[in-house]
Formats: sequence, C-alpha cells, structure tokens
Amino acid sequence: MKTDHGSVFELDIKSIQEDGTFTGYASVFDVVDSHKDIVVKSAFKKSLVKRPAAKVKMLREHDQSEPIGKWLSLVEDDRGLKATGQLILDTTKGAETYKLMKAGLLDSLSIGYRTVKDRMDRTKGARILEQIDLWEISVVTFPSNTESTVTSVKSNPSMQFRALIEAINSARTSINS
Repeated sequence: MKTDHGSVFELDIKSIQEDGTFTGYASVFDVVDSHKDIVVKSAFKKSLVKRPAAKVKMLREHDQSEPIGKWLSLVEDDRGLKATGQLILDTTKGAETYKLMKAGLLDSLSIGYRTVKDRMDRTKGARILEQIDLWEISVVTFPSNTESTVTSVKSNPSMQFRALIEAINSARTSINS
C-alpha cells in the first residue's frame, strides 16, 4: 500500500496551550495544494467511520517511529477536516514539538493517507481526491497550503497552578533573603 503525503496546512501557533491541546483544519476542501491535489467534501466520510480520531496517528514529519500525541476529534464540516488534538508532553518528542510550535518553528499539518477514489481534472491540472483512507496527521515544518489555522485551544489549569506556586515560592525566597 502506498501512502500519499499531501495537503499541508498552517497552524496558528498562538493557539497552542500549556496542555498541548489545539484545534484546526488538517485539510481544507476545494484547494489545490502544492502536490496538485484537491480534497473534496465527504472525502474522509467513510474513513472516519472505519478509523475514528483515536485510531488516526499524530506524528511529526510523518515519522512512524515516534507518535507525538493523540487526535481527540476529527470532523468534516463545510470548510474541511476539523481536527482537535493533544500533544503528549510527557514524551521527549511531544514536549519538543510543543516548544517548537510555541516558538513558531513548527506551524503546519500534513495528512498521510491512501487514495481510495480519485479522478483527474484536466482544466485545473489537478487530481480530485473523492475518497481518502486517512492514516495519520503530522505536525510538519513546511506547508504547501496556508488556508488552515488552529481555531481554539484549551488551557491546563494544573500547569497554571504550578506556575503560580513557583511565582509565590520565588517571591517568598526574595523576601526572606
């Protein structure tokens, strides 16, 4: 089986939160990407029934050897494939990915899939992807399509609580010195 790696999309780095949770679009419909592919509405429908979010792998740069997180939700809407995921910050690659995303150095998504049904559109000079078997969504360095951004995030209250405790302890140490 051949895996296609296409449809790369930009993330809004400001939206990544302390718990590593983010929401955005892994694919946007009716956009010609740099691979000359166009994903159409409902292309993911059968795949998401067969392989829901928890079964789609979250990787970095399509590297199958080290998953970096988990997808919590994958839903097709009118714009594209909306994805909510969470980096696993207790892993080296998950924590590193989080830091690189916060710094703006990793800011894109790319889908890994097998084409089930496609056709050529000679007028657009592009392949129309009508049905996709989605295997993974990766955080990557270089986007070929910048129309997708993270739309919302959730913060981690325990991380904020730890930061508050550290600030209080630091202030206490300064006062006692």
